[in-house]
Amino acid sequence: MIDFFNALLYPIKLGEAWVMWAFHWVFDKVGLSGDLAGWAWAFSIVGLTVVVRILLIPLFVRQIHSSRKMQLIQPEMQKIQKKYKGKRDPESQKAQQAEIMDLYRRTGTNPFSSCLPILLQSPFFFALFQLLNNLRAQAEGKAEGIGPITNDVARAIEGSTIFGARLSDAFLTTEGLSTKVLAAVLIVLMSATTFTTQHQLMRKNMPAAALDNPFAKQQKVLLYLMPIFFAISGINFPIGVLIYWTTTNLWTMGQQFYVIRNMPAPGSLAYQKMEERDRRKGRTTKHVTVPGLEVEANEAETEAPKSGQRQQPKGKKRAKGSGGQRSAGGSKPAGAKSGGASGAGGPSQPGKKQQKSKKPSSAKDRG
Repeated sequence: MIDFFNALLYPIKLGEAWVMWAFHWVFDKVGLSGDLAGWAWAFSIVGLTVVVRILLIPLFVRQIHSSRKMQLIQPEMQKIQKKYKGKRDPESQKAQQAEIMDLYRRTGTNPFSSCLPILLQSPFFFALFQLLNNLRAQAEGKAEGIGPITNDVARAIEGSTIFGARLSDAFLTTEGLSTKVLAAVLIVLMSATTFTTQHQLMRKNMPAAALDNPFAKQQKVLLYLMPIFFAISGINFPIGVLIYWTTTNLWTMGQQFYVIRNMPAPGSLAYQKMEERDRRKGRTTKHVTVPGLEVEANEAETEAPKSGQRQQPKGKKRAKGSGGQRSAGGSKPAGAKSGGASGAGGPSQPGKKQQKSKKPSSAKDRG
C-alpha cells in the first residue's frame, strides 16, 4: 500500500523538484549563493507554494461560489429540517433526504465542493514532505535522486542553513537549539494563520442564519481544534514543510480577505459593509441569487393574490341570483320601453295586457 501511495506521489515530487531547482537557479543568479544558499532554497519553497496556489485558483473560485450557494439555501434547508423535526421513522428520514437532494439538484449546489482545494492540495503537501524528508538519505547516498535534485544537489541543500537550521531538520529530529527555536516560531505562525483564516471566514462572511445549525457548530469546534492539531503534528514536520505550510496559509488569508471584501456572502457582516460602501459611492449593490430558489419565489408570488383585499369565491347559483335581482330591481335593461300604465318602477308585462284589454271597450263606445 505504501509503495502504491509513493508511486502516485512520484510525478508530483518530480514536478516539485523541477520547480524548486528552477527557482534556486534564479535566486543563485541574483546573488543568493555561498552562505546565503540556504535562503535561496527557502525562497524556492516559497516560490513552489505560489505556483501550487496559482494552479488551484480555479478550484478556489469554484469553492467560493459553492460556499455562497450553500449559505443562500440555508433557509430552505432549515425549512426541510423543521418539517421533519422529531420524525425518526425510516420513511420520514428517506423523504427528508430526498427533499435535500432535490434542493441540491435544483440549485446546483454540492456540499463537498468547499473541500476540494484542501483535498487537492494534500498530495502536493505530502509530496513535498517526502521530497524534503529524503534529502538526508539522498545526501548520504542511501536513496536515489529525484529529477534535477541529484545526490550532489541534495548534499548542497543539506550543507546550507537558515538561522543555523537545515531544511530537512524537524523539531523532534534535531538537538540544535537554533533549529528548535525556528521550528517553534514556524509552528506558531502556521497555527495562528490557520486560526485567523477560519475565524475571519466565520465572523465576517457567514450570515446569522448559517451560524445557527449543527454544521456551523462543528466548524466552531474545528476553529479551535485545527490550530492545536497543527501544533502537535508540526513538531514532526521538516523546516521546509513548515515554510511551505505557513506560506500557503498567508496566501489563503490574503485571497480570502479579497473575496470577503468584494464577494461577501449575502446577509453577512461583510455584505452589509459592502452595501454601505456602495451607498456612499452612489452604486447599486448587485444581489446574489440562486436559480433554483428564484423559481420557488416566482411561483409563490403568482399564487398569492395581487390586491390586499380578500377575494371571496362565488358559486354559479349565487352569481345568477344576484344578476336576476339587479334586472328586476328597477334598473332597466338597455332597449326596454316604459309603458304608461306600468307605473313608477312597475313591471312592463302587465301594462301591455291592460292596453290590449282596453282596445275593445273603446271601440264599442265609439260605435
